[in-house]
Amino acid sequence: MNARLRRLPLIGAAAVVLILLATAVLYWFQPWRLLTDRAVEDTLAVVPTAAASPMGPSAGPATPASPSGPAVVRQGEFVSHEHRTAGAARVVRHPDGSHVLELVGLDTSDGPDLRVWLSDQPVIDGRDGWFVFDDGEWAELGPLKGNRGDQTYAIPAGTDLDRLDSVTIWCQRFSVSFGAADLAPAT
Repeated sequence: MNARLRRLPLIGAAAVVLILLATAVLYWFQPWRLLTDRAVEDTLAVVPTAAASPMGPSAGPATPASPSGPAVVRQGEFVSHEHRTAGAARVVRHPDGSHVLELVGLDTSDGPDLRVWLSDQPVIDGRDGWFVFDDGEWAELGPLKGNRGDQTYAIPAGTDLDRLDSVTIWCQRFSVSFGAADLAPAT
């Protein structure tokens, strides 16, 4: 048998392995997500403000809560981690006692398996802050709806907002924060 003919099965097997490997890498990393955007425009709560704010027309310091309307109880600005991230986060208490997290003007990269987490970890600027959020206690509020725009996420009743006082856009697949914000008490 010709030596060339004996190599054909090896070349075919190598080609199949390379195709399977390339498919697995593309599935895992999803590089096309760096080129896609998903914009979301959820309706944010209208909260009385003391003055205009860069976090949006109704995202400034909250006035004392009235029984008839929502109030901002915590808020903060996003810092970038693994990917450039901008915007604000605020926790809004509704008159019925429920809380929602609002992401105001979020602007980050799209990515695989992105989640919104409340965490007990402090927000650290730079690379040192990329991996800390799964080290302590956290509560997942759901998959990130989109990488751009205004978004709302229900916070489960009984969540201790004094302990879970930061929010991160968490990439579950690679265990890394895209960006995060400290949620300081509103003044």
